[in-house]
Amino acid sequence: MAKENSAFSTIPETPPPKVSNRRRQRYVEKDGKCNVQHGNVRETYRYLTDIFTTLVDLKWRFSLLVFILAYAITWLFFGLIWWFIAYCRGDLDHLEDQDWTLCVNNLNGFVSAFLFSIETETTIGYGHRVITDKCPEGIILLLLQAILGSMVNAFMVGCMFVKISQPNKRAETLVFSSHAVVSLRDDRLCLMFRVGDLRNSHIVEASIRAKLIKSKQTQEGEFIPLNQTDINVGFETGDDRLFLVSPLIISHEINEHSPFWEVSKLQLEKDDFEIVVILEGMVEATGMTCQARSSYLMDEVLWGHRFMSLLSLEDGFYEVDYNSFHQTFEVPTPCCSAREIAETTARMDAHLYWSIPSRLDEKVEEGTEKEAADKERNGSLTNPESESKV
Repeated sequence: MAKENSAFSTIPETPPPKVSNRRRQRYVEKDGKCNVQHGNVRETYRYLTDIFTTLVDLKWRFSLLVFILAYAITWLFFGLIWWFIAYCRGDLDHLEDQDWTLCVNNLNGFVSAFLFSIETETTIGYGHRVITDKCPEGIILLLLQAILGSMVNAFMVGCMFVKISQPNKRAETLVFSSHAVVSLRDDRLCLMFRVGDLRNSHIVEASIRAKLIKSKQTQEGEFIPLNQTDINVGFETGDDRLFLVSPLIISHEINEHSPFWEVSKLQLEKDDFEIVVILEGMVEATGMTCQARSSYLMDEVLWGHRFMSLLSLEDGFYEVDYNSFHQTFEVPTPCCSAREIAETTARMDAHLYWSIPSRLDEKVEEGTEKEAADKERNGSLTNPESESKV
């Protein structure tokens, strides 16, 4: 009795960690990172065919290094060409000759050529070093550097802009409950977990998916180490489309189409699987697609628990208490599988169905026997009267 009362208590209880002799290697971490590394990739040239995505996917320190090198190399390259033109024309030997027409005024060495290259490509234009109209090769080089410099600016600034505006960081404010729970909801066994958004700006067109990652062996003997099975979280009914203004509890009904149909509490604790949940949507501010991921191992699924309520009605608004976001409490839940619950319910319904007609038949037979007895009694009473008349 005390156990049942504690199950209905509103005081949050921290579930004790399950003791397990082994720990499954996660396919997806709790923070959404995938534990997959690609090895022996021989066709590395494919990364260069999509150089833009490759640069965007680089870590920030490498992206900044590429950004600096891209500009430094172009400045050095064209600075070297400007110096080479001045050297070939003999401008460096006639710096003090007033009758000699230089290709670039005040270009007296490689350092000044490098500075002129920077001024040309960045369009600073200090005015001290300037190209003359008596140098056709310099005019052609000036056009080439202006065009190439614009291309480098567009490419590198585009990479930086896309990298800064990536919606990956938006997923940091999308949170999942630390545990998933299994309990009854509307007399049906359900697997549930909670999602929430910490920002005031909302995720547009939010949708939720779930995958069961578990080893499988086919009838032909093929072993699939990371077989993926869909977990229905409302795709057919539209419940997978979320209006994520406040935290929501995502429910998966364990029915005959569920991979947990024959899983009981004891089997759940001994089984080896991982549940990957994926929340997708568009960032309201930028319109870019954002994806948040998390996962639950077998020891992170609590049987017979339910999430604490965290919404309260205040003066003109609803308040969300995120201190209760991960908290659960125990509720009375059958330890058998959903299949056993369904079979037991079906047997009880069948017994009730057949017991009602049999009782009705018994009552009809009792009524018939009573009527026959009454008739027989009435007949025995009328016979002496007829004899007396005779």
